[in-house]
Amino acid sequence: MAMLSYEFMQRAFWAGGLIGVIGPVLGVFLMLRRQVLMADTLSHVSLAGVALGSFLKLNPALSGFAIAIMGALVIEQLRRVYRTYSEVPVAIIMTSGLALAVVLMSLNQNLSKSFSSYLFGSIVAVSDMQLRLIAVVAAVGVLFFVGMRRPLYTFAFDEETAAVSGTRVSLLSFLFAVFTGMTVAAAMPVVGVLLVSALIVLPASIALRIAPGFIAAMGIAVAVGLSGVFSGLTASYYLNTPPGGTIALILLGFLTIAVIFQKLMQIQNRRRIQKINRNRSYKNYEEI
Repeated sequence: MAMLSYEFMQRAFWAGGLIGVIGPVLGVFLMLRRQVLMADTLSHVSLAGVALGSFLKLNPALSGFAIAIMGALVIEQLRRVYRTYSEVPVAIIMTSGLALAVVLMSLNQNLSKSFSSYLFGSIVAVSDMQLRLIAVVAAVGVLFFVGMRRPLYTFAFDEETAAVSGTRVSLLSFLFAVFTGMTVAAAMPVVGVLLVSALIVLPASIALRIAPGFIAAMGIAVAVGLSGVFSGLTASYYLNTPPGGTIALILLGFLTIAVIFQKLMQIQNRRRIQKINRNRSYKNYEEI
């Protein structure tokens, strides 16, 4: 394909592919833990980190990465304080991050001019340094999910059961929060702040709706994520649209198709059961 002859497109596809693998897997665990809003919250925190780095003349990508991890740790700590009201930490951190980002951007005109690229992503926004950062996050994610697959499985469904089985829940919870922050910050150049959660959550929501089991859900989520990213980047290149919005719309289309397919299968199964019951009724009537 002609577009792959450009280095910026090669970087975008490599970055999108890496995030398309690790993001949906993270999304499955976030959905099972009822923490889907955490990704959206950390994206706003990461934006504040980018604005802070630009204001202090630091590398915006690294500062956004660091602040996102710090935000994840703060959310996890607040979640332990507000055990009964688990949504309160998310609201606190999201409001704080967005407010800080808006104020810092108003003080930095150069950042304000490139505001849309941070919000919606940009194909040319992925630099060599960011690609290396994304590769490191993907490698850490593979090691984390493979090495901790058994405790993570129990941890995702019930923390109390995981603690009883001998899992160090507090440590695992903090590690999970750190990796969530890393993934959100790494995905921001590709899909943008406003739509990071779409890339993480939508493939997982499709997979959990149609998959017969946990392992199958992981595979389906990754397949959907990669399909959405690659087709979204391709469409974004030819249509000159923001990649984040394009990828999100394609994933929403996949979700719509999955919902319709599931409904049709339910109708077909219901009719099959009704037909079997009618045949049994006729058979019993003939025997009488």
